[in-house]
Amino acid sequence: MRFPSNEQVERLRQQYPNGTRVELLQMDDQQAPPVGTLGTVYGVDDTGSLLVNWDNGSGLNVIFGVDKCQR
Repeated sequence: MRFPSNEQVERLRQQYPNGTRVELLQMDDQQAPPVGTLGTVYGVDDTGSLLVNWDNGSGLNVIFGVDKCQR
């Protein structure tokens, strides 16, 4: 797993401010919500992961460089 630079993390924070709605496209986790699940971003951590409250109740993060979502 590669970690983003500080500049990349800041860019992600600007692109996905708290309250941004996202749709899950891909998540590499057996407990992942189904593709197409919608959620609300509540932060971006220092590793570039999106912190998301998924509408189905899941709290799994979107991992930078591994998982995919769209605004």
